[in-house]
Amino acid sequence: MEQNNGQALKGKRVAVLMTDGVEQIEYTSPRSFLQEHGATVTLISPKAKGDKVQGFNHADKGDSFEVDMHVGEASPRDFDALLLPGGVSNPDALRLDTASIDFIRAFGAEEKPIAAICHGPWTLIDAGVAKAKHMTSWPSLQNDLRNAGAEWSDEEVVIDGRLITSRKPDDLPAFNQALLKLLSIDPATADRGPSS
Repeated sequence: MEQNNGQALKGKRVAVLMTDGVEQIEYTSPRSFLQEHGATVTLISPKAKGDKVQGFNHADKGDSFEVDMHVGEASPRDFDALLLPGGVSNPDALRLDTASIDFIRAFGAEEKPIAAICHGPWTLIDAGVAKAKHMTSWPSLQNDLRNAGAEWSDEEVVIDGRLITSRKPDDLPAFNQALLKLLSIDPATADRGPSS
């Protein structure tokens, strides 16, 4: 039994960027997992603080989730990682929101962990983060990602540096574990190789 599970990510702050049409499980599963390991999760959106984001279970309306912070007020400096859930209309709307794309681009520029699943990687194209990266996604995005300069493969989770991508809700266990592993690495020692 792992006794440090509840504290592994204590002090870590994870931003989740999403809006209406998000695939609910791709938000709730990582959020619960991260919180169980001690991280603080903040829901950021182009919607105003206190507004609701409508989740979906595939094509069916699911729960709604309260926005913690408007994306225009959020800074990557205040977070240790960025989570981008999927759903089709969620990333499609984010791609048209300049503040959201700027936020993702800034995360990429600071080389902080970004984890995107299903249709979530779509936004990485607009933010210029996909180029020259090895990635996966929902299969319908593969040509878009390749056209943006990414190398795409059909795997449950792909880790390229500080970028984690997965294909679909079935991949969430591997996706969550990859995020835990990446967030558990001390950035000060990450480039020095494994310690004894």
